Amino acid sequence: MYKIIDGKALAADMRADIKHSVELYRNEYGRDVGLAVVMVGENSASAIYVRNKIKACEEVGIKSFAYYLPQDISQEQLKEHIKALVTDDKIDGILVQLPLPDHICADEILRLIPAEKDVDGFCEENIGKLCLGEKSIVSCTPNGVMKMLERYNIPVAGKRAVVVGRSAIVGKPMAMLLLNADATVTVCHSKTVNLKEECLNADILVVAVGRAKKITADMVKEGAVVIDIGMNRDKNGKLCGDVDYEKVKEKCSYITPVPGGVGPMTITMLMHNALQTAVMRR
Repeated sequence: MYKIIDGKALAADMRADIKHSVELYRNEYGRDVGLAVVMVGENSASAIYVRNKIKACEEVGIKSFAYYLPQDISQEQLKEHIKALVTDDKIDGILVQLPLPDHICADEILRLIPAEKDVDGFCEENIGKLCLGEKSIVSCTPNGVMKMLERYNIPVAGKRAVVVGRSAIVGKPMAMLLLNADATVTVCHSKTVNLKEECLNADILVVAVGRAKKITADMVKEGAVVIDIGMNRDKNGKLCGDVDYEKVKEKCSYITPVPGGVGPMTITMLMHNALQTAVMRR
């Protein structure tokens, strides 16, 4: 019988702990934890994400600074704005909501954010430290997955883990976190030969490809732990993940639902990272 990994409940518990820690920080240092959120343009999906992040800040007591910049802002103007946030002592963490408009070079903008204010864990220094197994700010979604495995006492050391997806934001840091936890890790992607065979080897299967119900029941080993990071719409417009949940769940020991699985943990780990950057800067 499978068990559902309830990301929503875990996120609520973690946010309560973060709120308490934020209060202790404020009492000790006499200042707020400050998070700057920068959004360029009017992307409707991005606007929802930004509102959710600001709401989460309010919930845990982090002071948010939201900057809504025009679609036609120039590269240089955006760079100057980010540079000002970098030097602002009220700001402990900086988040630039992606995607940026086509005329903006996102890599150039993100490189302006120093490691100590990089709440997304995207900069070269934080990624390098992750690869070396050193303490760093870690990308929110993969870090949230590790917290879920930890909370449900799911062993990782010595297990075969397969990560489907190799993005710099999710797939690659996810693989490194699992490797640092002593799993034997395989990373699959669009050029992987015989994806089904690779997935069937997984004790822990983590999927982040952005394709609705890509992973079917015949691709999952009996008793596997399945972590679905995808967020898609099926042909009926219903939210679904990268895993065919209804059919795959019968083969699992544990599985994350969509929605209510990994999603709530991502913003919660952003709050965790914002607090971490504040503490590290003191």
